[in-house]
Amino acid sequence: MKIGTRCPYATCPPINETMNNLKDKVVLITGAGKGSGRVLARAFAERDAIVAANDISPINLEEVVDEINEQGKRARAYIEDVAKKLGAQNVIKQVEDDFGRIDVLINHAAVEPQVPLLDMDEWDWHRVLDVNLTGAFLMTQSMGRVMRSQGSGVIVNLITETDPKVQNEAAFVASMQGLEGLTRQAACELHPYGIRVFALKNSQDTIVQKVFALFDEGLEET
Repeated sequence: MKIGTRCPYATCPPINETMNNLKDKVVLITGAGKGSGRVLARAFAERDAIVAANDISPINLEEVVDEINEQGKRARAYIEDVAKKLGAQNVIKQVEDDFGRIDVLINHAAVEPQVPLLDMDEWDWHRVLDVNLTGAFLMTQSMGRVMRSQGSGVIVNLITETDPKVQNEAAFVASMQGLEGLTRQAACELHPYGIRVFALKNSQDTIVQKVFALFDEGLEET
């Protein structure tokens, strides 16, 4: 899966013309304490980017940040719940205060509970959509304002492809479909400000190659 959008704007240069060298670029990753977020935090650090790692769990987050710093690379932990507006705004402000700018946002924070549709209560439903979709919206909106002032930036949403045959994931499936739509709209609206927005299929086995392909080869909008 590779999602951008076709837009009538020509003001935004291809990624490979602006950011193929990731040295000293500030990369903010939500949900960086585990899964693909953790994998990407390590991978960006290996390319000498400055990793701003966010998660709601301090134990997992501090573990990956310590690991990166022990290898002589640069990472800092930011413990905030980005499913809430204040949490999203706080983490972005803290990273800006620490490093002066943010070049890349990776929206990875997600939850995937398995609850039958007929047994699901409103809390289950809202928590999944709050983390998976509203969190991505809040981060994209706040980050988009920062990147608009900078004149450039890249936002990548990690989307898990869903199988219609899998049961007990109504909220999760709805959130992933919503995130796909949000990505398409954000890609079009933010394009004039030099901001590129993409969605990539989330797979720990291939996510590093997919993300870095954006920077190494550039990526035409689809």
